[in-house]
Amino acid sequence: ILGEHLRICPQGYTCCTSEMEENFANKSRSEFEAMMKEAGRSVQTTLTAQHRSFDSYFQDLLNKSEKALYDAFPSMYGELYTQNMKVFKDLYSELRRYYRGSNINLEEALNEFWTRLLERLFKLMNPQYHITDEYLDCMVKHAEQHKPFGEVPRDLKVKATRAFIAARSYAQGFLVGSDVVKKVSQVSLSHECTRAIMKLMYCPHCRGMSSVKPCNNYCLNVVKGCLANQADLNTEWKYLMDSLVVVADRIDGPYNVDTVIGTIHMRIADAISNLQENKDSITAKVFQGCGNPKISTKSSNSEDKKRRGKVTLEAKSSAQALEMLVLDAKGNLTALKTYWITLPGSLCSKKVTASSAADDKCWNGMTKGSYLPEVMGDGLANQINNPEVEVDITKPDMTIRQQIMQLKIMTNRLGNANIGNDVDFQDASDDMSGSGSGDSCPDDVCGKRLSKSPSTRQPETHAIPKQSGHGISGASSRASPSAFLLLLLSVAFIAAQHLWR
Repeated sequence: ILGEHLRICPQGYTCCTSEMEENFANKSRSEFEAMMKEAGRSVQTTLTAQHRSFDSYFQDLLNKSEKALYDAFPSMYGELYTQNMKVFKDLYSELRRYYRGSNINLEEALNEFWTRLLERLFKLMNPQYHITDEYLDCMVKHAEQHKPFGEVPRDLKVKATRAFIAARSYAQGFLVGSDVVKKVSQVSLSHECTRAIMKLMYCPHCRGMSSVKPCNNYCLNVVKGCLANQADLNTEWKYLMDSLVVVADRIDGPYNVDTVIGTIHMRIADAISNLQENKDSITAKVFQGCGNPKISTKSSNSEDKKRRGKVTLEAKSSAQALEMLVLDAKGNLTALKTYWITLPGSLCSKKVTASSAADDKCWNGMTKGSYLPEVMGDGLANQINNPEVEVDITKPDMTIRQQIMQLKIMTNRLGNANIGNDVDFQDASDDMSGSGSGDSCPDDVCGKRLSKSPSTRQPETHAIPKQSGHGISGASSRASPSAFLLLLLSVAFIAAQHLWR
């Protein structure tokens, strides 16, 4: 029949009614969006699998270290361990909460552990004296000078903070990348895009050419126009992938988590042994600086009942497993670097099944023949002369611009982790909606820290997308500086584009 009624396809002789054309338009739209989501799910699966592998490995390291401590310390230290079990449990609990994304100052948590341990051990090793809280305060103030645990606290703080910062950022980087892909894959097609996709995929059917494939360059122009905003993710996406590779090298190199995390219990044992061996000289120095405490009237068992001698603990290395994890991750990250700019070609070759570029018997949007227009570049700015899709380059998609900002924030965090600096994210406990990962707790509990050993550096804070079940929360329901910054930068970006054009 004559095709004067057609609104999308060429108005020559046609097999389609208006209703058929509308059905084809809806069908092409849903199919293309499904293709996008399927491609995105493949990337999400890769990133979440990498996260799961590393997370399992890291948690296993912590669990084995804690178990080794619980298994060996009772026989090694007797009362010194049994009466201070909670101090050790609290340390590992804080380390896990930090790794999962809670807003904990790691240096301060370690300082608090050594402070609490020193207070308790000093009292246990001097049971004949009545030692008050005020006296312990005085002792702690002199602790840095006397170094009761030797160099272990300082050495562990330097190495453990770097390892934990790198591990946490690395794990969260995979989740942020996966979340960005998920959100971007859900962006709906514009009206102009729906028309262009319909013309590409189903107008040949209306012309009786259902077996004729679209010309490859024609397909590329349509898809590049429709995914112009998505292609603008490319730069920041590549930076994120590169940053994850760099931090992976740190994790398996200078900040080796296998060496550091897997030997925490051994370092604690070394510290306690140092305190035992130098008990008399340390006690004398404390008495000299803080005065002699009163003799206790209560009878108590002598500390000498504890086991003597330095016991050497062993740590089972899993360095080979870590090396394989890192190699696998680096391979996947490298393969994903160009995802956003290779997506149009991938969809055209695998999903839309476009014909080869040299084919002169392909569907060119009007009939069977060659496709002459040149292929547009990648990204929104390059679509100004796209012959197949009308793209308003002055109106970038705000959802995608927000995801570009999330990529920048995560890349910045990884860059800091690479040099051992901490940039904390919004804590799950700050999410007033109560939909966090289960790690949240009241501020007066989570935020409480001893002021005896204050940290010298307060970490920066950024909001990241909420990852259900992983202890990483999104923006707080309270207005946060990072949320305001995100909005401000997005507006500034659009304004700059107007001025530039």
